[in-house]
Amino acid sequence: MLELICVDPHPAVRAGVEYLLRDDERVRLVASADSLAAAMDLLASHLPDIVLIDPEWLTADALTICRRLKTAPSKPGVVVYTALAKEPGLALQARIAGADGLVDKAAPIETLVDAVHTVGAGGITLPPLDPVVMEAAAQRVDPQDLALLAMLADRTPPEDVAATLRLDPRGLGRRVERMLPRLRTLRRHAA
Repeated sequence: MLELICVDPHPAVRAGVEYLLRDDERVRLVASADSLAAAMDLLASHLPDIVLIDPEWLTADALTICRRLKTAPSKPGVVVYTALAKEPGLALQARIAGADGLVDKAAPIETLVDAVHTVGAGGITLPPLDPVVMEAAAQRVDPQDLALLAMLADRTPPEDVAATLRLDPRGLGRRVERMLPRLRTLRRHAA
């Protein structure tokens, strides 16, 4: 059985996720959080298979948390669940942060459940990248980070990225965390 933590500021969303998963014998909601601080506390005491997170209300920090989750020893799957899933740039940001799935809150609930199952089985549910967004992203990052951008957009495992670019894991982490805020503006400008 997959264990899931839901991180969303809205009690109705957290309750809705719990309600929708209650009859699913393959997934169990083990905890929910309304803030990043509460989520980090939960992650210290739980080792979920999947973390469902809405980055919009958490700003870039949620995507940084996503990246850190993916480099943690337990490496839970991360599904970004947001009302803004169709915004230009979010799919790229989610990929760079290491997310495994991106689901629009307006999508049918089956879409979320399918994404949780797919990610729980080791798959991904990320939309294809828009070439216009990739071009805009390439203009926003430092020239020395273009290879890093391309590899992360292609979902190259972080350890392979680090080896290819001859970076230690912390150096890679710092470069990614520096890159994410530069890509936030893609949501407003690339369309």
